[in-house]
Amino acid sequence: NSGIRLTFQDKGPGIKDVALAMKDGYSTGKSLGLGLPGAKRLVNEFDIKSKAGEGTIVSIIKWKNG
Repeated sequence: NSGIRLTFQDKGPGIKDVALAMKDGYSTGKSLGLGLPGAKRLVNEFDIKSKAGEGTIVSIIKWKNG
């Protein structure tokens, strides 16, 4: 299979409640709260790991024919 994998990493405060952050409308700022759940809907594979005080890593895969 051909596709593209992207990995995003930050060294921020981390996400305290990943399940909550993945719900439409949830935002810690002044946004619509559609970023993470929207990204998940657009790709074939989505993985998020976050640890308080260490940061967050988001990996996505979009298959060419998927």
